[in-house]
Amino acid sequence: MPLGKTIAFLGAGNMAEALVKGLLRAGVASPPEILLTDRRKDRLADLEKRYGVRTTTDNLVAVQEAAIVVLSVKPQVMNKVLVEIAPALDDSKLVISIAAGVPLAAVERKVGHGVRIIRTMPNTPALVGAGATAISAGEHATPEDMEQAKALFDAVGRTVVVDEVLLDAVTGLSGSGPAYVFLIIEALSDAGVKMGLDRRNAQDLAAQTVLGSAQLLIETGEHPGRLKDQVTSPGGTAIAGLHTLEAGGLRTTLMNAVEAATQRSHELGRRFLEAKDVED
Repeated sequence: MPLGKTIAFLGAGNMAEALVKGLLRAGVASPPEILLTDRRKDRLADLEKRYGVRTTTDNLVAVQEAAIVVLSVKPQVMNKVLVEIAPALDDSKLVISIAAGVPLAAVERKVGHGVRIIRTMPNTPALVGAGATAISAGEHATPEDMEQAKALFDAVGRTVVVDEVLLDAVTGLSGSGPAYVFLIIEALSDAGVKMGLDRRNAQDLAAQTVLGSAQLLIETGEHPGRLKDQVTSPGGTAIAGLHTLEAGGLRTTLMNAVEAATQRSHELGRRFLEAKDVED
């Protein structure tokens, strides 16, 4: 369903482009309702030509015109951008941040009390419309604001609502998760090559196996253990492979990876809050 509001993306990187593509494809927004900003004029010209959206290099102008402001800049320049746009922000604007590791409190300090803010954690498969995003409401965000944010991210995948305290865990699981999965696909592909397959076929088979398994899990709603058991026949090939994976500690290693990434996300968020340039 169309939002019928002007959406300004501050920062025109890959994730912003993914969201723009998704919004247009899903009919959530029309090209004239999308306004992109960036320092790179050639990037803006390319996006304007490709999608028919509007562009500007002036963040403040974009925010003044928009009803929804998406902070899609890199975390290291977030403070500078927030100071720049703060004069144009009030309780009539919905601000959505996709910057990893930037807590709601840090944004609120810069933009002032009463601004409606939502923090999100998308992941890179959003680039192909298969993203996983968690959204969390700031103090002044309304249920309608959350519905609008969910509509935005549903256009590029699946969306869940969590408390902000859980966003570090989301970062460790789905935010960083594509890197784990790519490593697994690469390892499976290498194994196929070792067993005699050519590289292209091995990679295609490995990637499609991961994709198909995930789709089967989502569409059936079955527990992954039950689906695993359906593949595993007595004395067969799958159980032999599973025995090797268990002996190698695959479960523990993946759990430790998510835990380590979660702790790192928490540390980066704490550092951002403690940094001098976010102090009052």
